[in-house]
Amino acid sequence: MHTERGFTRLVSFSDGVVAIAITLLILPLVDSASEISAGVATFLTDNAFQLFVFVLSFAVIGRFWLTHHAMYENAIDYNKSLMRANLLWLLSIVFLPFPTELLASGDGDERLTYALYVGTMTLTSVAALLQQWILVRNPQLQAPEARGTLRLLPYLMITVIMVVALAAAVAFPGFGLYALLLLFVATPAERVIERLRRRHRA
Repeated sequence: MHTERGFTRLVSFSDGVVAIAITLLILPLVDSASEISAGVATFLTDNAFQLFVFVLSFAVIGRFWLTHHAMYENAIDYNKSLMRANLLWLLSIVFLPFPTELLASGDGDERLTYALYVGTMTLTSVAALLQQWILVRNPQLQAPEARGTLRLLPYLMITVIMVVALAAAVAFPGFGLYALLLLFVATPAERVIERLRRRHRA
């Protein structure tokens, strides 16, 4: 039997893991900052790409967390399937600082590094889609006011965008990073699609 306390612990644990993972992103730059000798301006210039990757990774993880937060605002309970899907989501979040550092440092095969970086984020989006699918299929896990309103479209759109970004990163290393910026137009695009659907029904 699941309790409200168990559900609260699940959400709190997830938030804590994301907070730790997102903090780990900056640690390599903090370590480098301790060795500054030519001035801050020179340091920032020399590490411009590393800073860009940090900000991008921070923004993407933040976007994923906001989506995850909104998802669990509509939930009041969990089952084993939801817990396992959430652990998969957390695994991808925790792993992300590793390919982020590989990318920022320029170590290893470029194409493989980009594929690993964007591929990790793709796994995050797939795991989020899976969680939403489980919630949609199990109304008893949903808050009463959310029943009948949950949709897969927002999560499906993000997953499609990530797959496109992954393909771009493999085919054109470097360009795939900019494809990630499409994540931030997913919500406006979803609203446009929803308006078109309503007009079509009318």
